[in-house]
Amino acid sequence: MSDIEYTEELKWYVAHTYSGYENKVKSNLEKIVENRGLQEFFEDIRIPVEKTTETDGEKTKEVETKIFPCYVFVKMVMSDLTWHVVRNINGVTGFVGPGSRPVPLTDREVAEMGLESADAVSIGIAKELPYNVGDSVKVTAGSFSGFIGTVSSISDDKTKVMVMLNMFGRETAAEIDAESLEILTF
Repeated sequence: MSDIEYTEELKWYVAHTYSGYENKVKSNLEKIVENRGLQEFFEDIRIPVEKTTETDGEKTKEVETKIFPCYVFVKMVMSDLTWHVVRNINGVTGFVGPGSRPVPLTDREVAEMGLESADAVSIGIAKELPYNVGDSVKVTAGSFSGFIGTVSSISDDKTKVMVMLNMFGRETAAEIDAESLEILTF
């Protein structure tokens, strides 16, 4: 345990979980924090997801896909107590970092992942996208990979883009991660 770098401030750490245990780990950690009165040591627990709209024949449904499967992001103060709380939750295999030493995410990593979009702007990393509303784009990742569409709106933090895709001869709106699109040049 002497390898742990203790902090007195809240930082983002990444806990590795068994596949499919992300929601259970998040839920159990939230319950433990509440039951033990540890709110001052844990500020936020997240599982980043991407929402997309899928059309199957006549039915349209919104689907959530985990952006980082097998990982839970925890904003916490690192100490022996908090390390043990997270590490001993059923489904957690450890923290991301060399050996048993958890390494906090850098401000830049936090901003690029959109964990704290307000911080992304305040530390000057607000990204410029290579496309604008009305531009033709191609989806490069996710369930709509390979589809071509038109940008209809962009979120304020520039992490999500609403794209009108032509699917089966119909225009279908899909919310796509900004990093999963590339501009089409003709």
